[in-house]
Amino acid sequence: MTSLVRKLRIAVVSSVLMAGGLAALPGVSAGQAAAQDAAQTAPAALKVEGVGTALLTLTADDLAKMPPATATLTSDGNTTKYEGVLLYDILAKAGWQFGHGMTGKGMASYVIVTAKDGYQVVFSLAEIDPLFGGAKVIIADKADGAALPGRELPFRVVVPGDKMHARSIYSLVKIEVVRLRP
Repeated sequence: MTSLVRKLRIAVVSSVLMAGGLAALPGVSAGQAAAQDAAQTAPAALKVEGVGTALLTLTADDLAKMPPATATLTSDGNTTKYEGVLLYDILAKAGWQFGHGMTGKGMASYVIVTAKDGYQVVFSLAEIDPLFGGAKVIIADKADGAALPGRELPFRVVVPGDKMHARSIYSLVKIEVVRLRP
């Protein structure tokens, strides 16, 4: 009898899950199910926060309205052309003061970019400022003219000037400006 009950439970749970009826499961309210459905259909967002910046949440549509940038990255014998926006332009949109506005304490500031899995890399702000280093760091949402591959979504950092591509991270979800010594 225990085996029959187990099979029935598995069959019921499987049919509920296949039908998408999370709210029909015990312990899952209709509100929770609706929130989960909304999270799956909501556009991917990139958070921008930190010292000297306004809190921003950007979607791919927001990036499409900004000046476009491209970069080519060759890795493991494959060359990919990425399209997106300069990290510089995103931080300027958030209110970071580059150029002469960055001298002094601003020179002791850096950016941490974070992926979904918690992987983080750092860029100095002077490194990406065109009046200082001018490195073209791209926040991409397209590869070879199409949407990024699934594992790279929602955004990818592309640093074509790096010899190793460990800072060209994928699944980017957050950009944070940090001041070393306020």
